[in-house]
Amino acid sequence: MDIKLPKSVEYIIDTLEKAGYEGFAVGGCVRDTLLGRDPQDWDITTSAKPETVKKLFRKTIDTGIEHGTVTVMIDHVGYEVTTYRIDGEYEDSRHPKNVEFTTKLNLDLERRDFTINAMAYNHSRGLVDEFEGIQDLDRKIIRCVGDAGERFDEDALRMLRAVRFSGQLGFQIEEATRQAICERAKNLQKISAERIRVELTKLLISKDAGQIREAYHTGILKVILPDIDRMMTIDQKNPHHIYTIGEHSIRSVEVMNALWGRYESKKNLPDIPDQVYVYAKELTGMLTPKQHSILCITMLFHDIGKLDKMTIDENGIGHFYGHHENGEKMSGTILKKLTFDNETVSAVRHLIRWHDYQYGTTEKSIRKAVAKIGRDYMPMLFLVQFSDILSQNPSTFEGKLNTIYQAIEYWKKIIQSKAALELKDLEISGKDLIRLGVRPGPAIGALLKQLLGEVLDEPAYNRKDRLLERAQTLMHSFNGNEKE
Repeated sequence: MDIKLPKSVEYIIDTLEKAGYEGFAVGGCVRDTLLGRDPQDWDITTSAKPETVKKLFRKTIDTGIEHGTVTVMIDHVGYEVTTYRIDGEYEDSRHPKNVEFTTKLNLDLERRDFTINAMAYNHSRGLVDEFEGIQDLDRKIIRCVGDAGERFDEDALRMLRAVRFSGQLGFQIEEATRQAICERAKNLQKISAERIRVELTKLLISKDAGQIREAYHTGILKVILPDIDRMMTIDQKNPHHIYTIGEHSIRSVEVMNALWGRYESKKNLPDIPDQVYVYAKELTGMLTPKQHSILCITMLFHDIGKLDKMTIDENGIGHFYGHHENGEKMSGTILKKLTFDNETVSAVRHLIRWHDYQYGTTEKSIRKAVAKIGRDYMPMLFLVQFSDILSQNPSTFEGKLNTIYQAIEYWKKIIQSKAALELKDLEISGKDLIRLGVRPGPAIGALLKQLLGEVLDEPAYNRKDRLLERAQTLMHSFNGNEKE
């Protein structure tokens, strides 16, 4: 079996071999190539010690030399080159107490997590697959190398990685591997929040993000996201919803990925109208890959505030008054604990705060909504609302979707007209008001807000002469208020 290697990878392997050592592409890059995917990174494993690797290549970086890893830089791209090694005893479900270098490739491969990640390749020997990784790719299963319990005892994060790979690849977790996860899920509490965050994010943006249900069924969710775990069993007792809070939230993640064209599994998707896809293509085209991940995180957490806000009326109908504000607060706390960056935390909180916003039916009402929510957030918010609606009771879709369609059309018209939506869009500034005689201080901001409100009602008022005239009329009352 031949695998086409990048020229830089061939150069590294050839250099190692000419010096008398072995070198192989290994792990995820081999797996992805066999699956017809483009690897994000190419890793090389070698019989050469780190000191030797450093001597063989002009530019290297000691990225993990204590574990045998040296990054070789070629044309400004880094390639991790790691010496064959045997991991010592694991004491904390995270790190080996020590590592021992070896000259045997098979000993290096048998320490790896899953069979599909334990294959190596070079042109001299071809594919090295000692654990039936190629068969598992064909069978579409995630299976541990050797004893699953031992692999998870070595590094508990591998349990979440199993779920993440099942989502990314659309594979199922092999039964013995799954059983070992169920027995050891509690050990994930020993894993750092940062490592959990990385795997969770990759899972949520994967082509089968619904595999997060496996995290629930195996007990992983109860450890890493206990509030989401609680949501999985709460019946909303509301005609707008036919799923528990948790199932609704997971389905909304699946819909979000479908709107981005990333969800290959159709098994849990509703019948999404063509018009939604038309708008989604336009909206996602305005956004970045990072905003895609922000949106998927938002959908998982968007109804978390319902946990403490459920009331039942006299007709037995469930209501969740104030769940937006509560969700904004709860999601922020959880995401900070998981070490998400400030931009992500802020965006998710903001979108959760406004996710259930009820739009009016006039252009003026949408203009005020955009001013209140923020023009930069609108493409994301519309996608959040589509995903939320399409994860509810299908009998309620039509009316809700029509409201969003209308809001989007008004929004597009507003943006195209370059209507004033923020203070900085006004044709006058605080300096103009000071020249007019308004005293510096809070009165400036208050008067500008008053003028913006009037411009939102009537965009034609955003002319400097008209605003100065209006400010002249209002300034005395604002200056007077400041005196008081």
